[in-house]
Amino acid sequence: MNMTRVVLLDNEAVQALRDPAHRKHQRALDEVAFAFRRAVRALRVRVAVPAAVRVEAGWDRTAAAWAFINRFPITDIPLDAGHADVAAGIANRTGVSVADAHLGAAIRAAEADHVTVLTSGPVGMRKAAEGRHIKVVAL
Repeated sequence: MNMTRVVLLDNEAVQALRDPAHRKHQRALDEVAFAFRRAVRALRVRVAVPAAVRVEAGWDRTAAAWAFINRFPITDIPLDAGHADVAAGIANRTGVSVADAHLGAAIRAAEADHVTVLTSGPVGMRKAAEGRHIKVVAL
């Protein structure tokens, strides 16, 4: 049986991947590269970013400043009505930011055997996950 994995990025992970001079760039790059290497070995791995995180990070896929990170096949998780309702509930219950609440909604909706979140705020991410089992990789 093939295991499925999803790796979700928070704002800090996006910022680190964007800028090679960022002090956390190599760590974030290593984690994303590892995920993609696993995908090549026939594991089903997807690296994704919730739309609210992209907005918080200022990630405009059409801007030249984001060319480096745009080279990776990172998929967007839209903030549709269903995710918005779940994220609003998470934000109301936990007090996390909109972006972290959208990450929480993405965690809840993930159809994967393993969910990993690259984050600079592991405590907030665990709050947003609301008890769902996730692997938190602190940058």
